[in-house]
Amino acid sequence: MDLERIRAYLLTLPHVVDTVQWSGSLVFWVGDKAIGGKMFAMSRVDQGVSPERDDKSRVISYSAGRERYYELLEREGIFPAPYAARIFWVAVRSWDVFRKAEWEHELSAGHALTLAKLPPKVRAVLEMPAGQQKRLIAERRKLLAAKNAKGR
Repeated sequence: MDLERIRAYLLTLPHVVDTVQWSGSLVFWVGDKAIGGKMFAMSRVDQGVSPERDDKSRVISYSAGRERYYELLEREGIFPAPYAARIFWVAVRSWDVFRKAEWEHELSAGHALTLAKLPPKVRAVLEMPAGQQKRLIAERRKLLAAKNAKGR
């Protein structure tokens, strides 16, 4: 497995969008960020390992949920995700920790957990017809951009 294949798979799941943020992190969301979507996985676009951070290098971090979190930490190559362990995210050191089917299962589960936790308002937007949803997201992005420009 690699980031390109993982990305292709994740984008087939319902309501998934991706963004590049924080100087090179590819972030996967359930629902667009502009309407209150939530992150469920993220990976560094630059997969290079820096020697001073080798103990915390990872190919991907994702929402594992309270039930799977501790079980996954017992597996070689998986550790608590920096900054997100408190919400039961794990980080995976290399792509060979799981086989393809296991990756799909793990990331689908993270997606499902996140989707289930979305507020009713966000879920209502996700249930709208695609065209209406797209217009609402575009309007919301304009509003957020104007708000950010005013705050500078």
